[in-house]
Amino acid sequence: MPTKARANLETLYRIFTVPEAPDSTLGAVDQAITADVAGFLQNHIVAMERPLEEIEASFSSVTIPEEPTYVSDYTEFVKENLVAQSVHTASPGFIGHMTSALPYFMLPLTRLMTALNQNTVKVETSKAFTPLERQVLAMLHHLIYRCPDEFYPSWIHNSQAALGAFCSGGTIANTTALWVARNRFFAPDGAFRGIAQEGLARALKHRGVDGIAVLVSERGHYSLGKAADLLGVGRDHLVKVKTAEDNRIDLKALRQECQRLQDQNIRPLALVGIGGTTETGNIDPLEAMADLARELDCHFHVDAAWGGPTLFSDRHRHLLAGIERADSVTIDAHKQLYVPMGAGMVLFRDPTAVSAIEHHAAYILRHGSKDLGSHTLEGSRPGKALLVHAGLSIMGRKGYELLIDLGIERARTFAGMIRQHPDFELTSEPELNILTYRYCPAAIQHLLATAPQAEQARINGLLDQVCQLLQKHQRESGKTFVSRTRLRMSRYGEEITVLRSVLANPLTTDEILTSVLSEQCEIVRQPEIQALLQQVWR
Repeated sequence: MPTKARANLETLYRIFTVPEAPDSTLGAVDQAITADVAGFLQNHIVAMERPLEEIEASFSSVTIPEEPTYVSDYTEFVKENLVAQSVHTASPGFIGHMTSALPYFMLPLTRLMTALNQNTVKVETSKAFTPLERQVLAMLHHLIYRCPDEFYPSWIHNSQAALGAFCSGGTIANTTALWVARNRFFAPDGAFRGIAQEGLARALKHRGVDGIAVLVSERGHYSLGKAADLLGVGRDHLVKVKTAEDNRIDLKALRQECQRLQDQNIRPLALVGIGGTTETGNIDPLEAMADLARELDCHFHVDAAWGGPTLFSDRHRHLLAGIERADSVTIDAHKQLYVPMGAGMVLFRDPTAVSAIEHHAAYILRHGSKDLGSHTLEGSRPGKALLVHAGLSIMGRKGYELLIDLGIERARTFAGMIRQHPDFELTSEPELNILTYRYCPAAIQHLLATAPQAEQARINGLLDQVCQLLQKHQRESGKTFVSRTRLRMSRYGEEITVLRSVLANPLTTDEILTSVLSEQCEIVRQPEIQALLQQVWR
C-alpha cells in the first residue's frame, strides 16, 4: 500500500477508535459543556455579532476535502463558525420561541444515545429501545386518556397494535394522525381494497363524495397545510375557521363551514382542535368539538404539540378538558417536556387505529414482528424515547407540574407588567404561557380609541413598522429576544404586527422580563423609529 494511502488509513482508524487528547479538540468542548452548560453557552455564543450574510460566506465552498484530517483541525472551524454564531436559545432572556434551557442530564444521555446508535425502525437494530419506546408512548397515552391500569398490559407490547408513534416533531405527528384518519375513512370494503391500494380518486368514487376536508381554526399550525397537500386532501380543503376574540375557534362559524361542505358533497375527514396555539397559546373548546366530531362521524384530532404537558398540572389540567375524547393527540417532547430538538409523538385512543397505515417488507417490518417502523411514516429513527423516559423518570409528574405552573404564572406576571406600562398594549391574554403585545404609547392608544377606521388603519400601519424594527434591533443586539407575528384584532377589524413571548424557561425571572421591556423602550428612541412615531400625529 502506498505511504500516503497507509497514512490516510491510519488517520481513519484513529477517527473511529481513539479520541484525540481533550486539550485542543472537540473533547475540550465536550468537557466544558459537561462541566457547566450554562456557563459554556454564555461565554462562547456571541449570536448576531456577525451578520447572516457574513456567516453564510463561511459555508459557501462546495469542494469536499480530498484527504482525511485531524479532528482538532476541524474543531477550530466549529468553534468559530458554529458555536460562536449560534442562537443562545437557552438564555433566560430568549423568550421569543418555543425553546428553553435543557435539564443537565439530557447531555450525557444524548451522547449515550448517539454512541449506541440504535435504529428504532425494527427490533433487530433496537432490541431494548423498542420496548422502551412502547413504554413511553403508554405513559403519555395514560396521561391523556386516563385508561385504567389494566387496559395497558394487553396493548403496550402488542405486535398487532400501537398506542402511538414517535416522530421528528409535530409536523410528522399531525400528518400521521390525518393519514390514519384518511385510511380509516377509506378502509377496504367489499371489492374496494382501500385507499392505500387503489388511490384517492377510486376512494372518493367508492364513497360517493366529491372531496374530503379537514377543519381547523385560523390559528392552526402550518404543518396541517403540508399534511393536506401530502395526503391528497388539498390545501383548498384545509378549511381555516375564523376565531373568536379569545383566539379560539368560533363554533358557530365551524358549523356553518360544515354545512357548506355538506352542500358541496364534501365530507369532513377530521376536525382539529388546538391545545395551545403557536401564536397565542390559546386552547379550543375541545369538549364541544368532540361533540361535533361525533355528530359528523369524523376523526377528532387535537394538536397539543405545545400545550399537551399542561395535563401534568392538577391546577391547570382542566384547560384541556375534552382532549381525552380525541381520536389522536400530538405532543412535542422537544417543547414542554424539555428534551433536545427532534422528538414528537402522536397518540391514538384506539391502539388498533394504526393498522390502517401498517406497512411491511420481506427484509424488514415482517408480519407479526414488533418492529416500530411498521406504524410510522419515518423509517430509520434515533432512540429519542430514552430522553423522554429520562425526563419522566427523573423530574416526575410533580416536576413537570411545577414547570407548567411556573410558566403560566410568569406569563400572567408579564401580562400585568405590560398592562401597567403606559407605552405597551397587551394584544392577547395568556391562557397558558404565551402572550402577545405591542409598543403603543398611551397617547396613541387614546387616539386609536376614537379615530375613524381609515385613520386607525393608517396608524396601525405605522405601528406595524415600529414593532418590526423594534424586534429586529432587539434580536440583533443579542441581549434579550422576543419574536413577532400578525394577529387579527376585532377592536381594529384588521391584522396588526405584535410581539410574541413564550415563558417556558424556568430560569427566566421577573427581573429579566422587566429588562426586556426596558430594552425595548431604549430601542424605540432610535431616530428611524421616532420618525415613524411622529408620523402618527401628522
